[in-house]
Amino acid sequence: MTGAIRGFSRYAPQPDPQKSARSTNGAPIHGTLIDVIRGLEGANIEQVERSKTIFFPGDPAERVYLIRRGAVRLSRVYESGEEITVSLLRENSLFGVLSLITGHRSDRFYHAVAFTRVEMITAPADSVLRAIEGDASVGLLLLQGLSSRILQTETMIETLTHRDMSSRLVSFLLVLCRDFGVPGQQGITIDLKLSHQAIAEAIGSTRVTITRLLGDLRNSGLVNIERKKITVLDPIALSKRFN
Repeated sequence: MTGAIRGFSRYAPQPDPQKSARSTNGAPIHGTLIDVIRGLEGANIEQVERSKTIFFPGDPAERVYLIRRGAVRLSRVYESGEEITVSLLRENSLFGVLSLITGHRSDRFYHAVAFTRVEMITAPADSVLRAIEGDASVGLLLLQGLSSRILQTETMIETLTHRDMSSRLVSFLLVLCRDFGVPGQQGITIDLKLSHQAIAEAIGSTRVTITRLLGDLRNSGLVNIERKKITVLDPIALSKRFN
């Protein structure tokens, strides 16, 4: 079982801001992205409780965030009032970097909410820009930190393209297995306490629909749910059902 589910582990090889970067000639760059941001002028550690907003669309983009613990949901709010998840960020993910990309002060484009209780290191965007200007290796660290964020966003967008809500839910569970999964004897446990409402909001469904679909998956012997933690008993079989 373990060999069959390795690809869904959160420990699959991915760019990790905790690890030191390497320069273009292969020489190691001392320090990690966490070290860099924590050492910047004006940096601090912030804690946000589950379901609390970190920033709203339209807020000034003045700080950069790096998640130390927990998960953050980024979503796009449209004029119709519809809110679509674009990314579910895990530990070591970097976000809130719009002003770094545009090169000037900007307004937030996304709605950022603590999907779980979150601990973050934050720093003023101006301090990050000065660090990049002073040392090109800092820019490389930031680029490596953003690479996993791009992958997460692309995967979430792919998940939400499925019109069939059952396929959308299964795809979302597989994404959570990959990014938050802990392998065990029974399968892969998603290391997040997920209410049906939180899942519904993440994939654009309703709580009633998610409750029914999760019940179907449980009755089929594909998942187990205990104390709001979901264990995918057989990710391969679940993926085949999705296909």
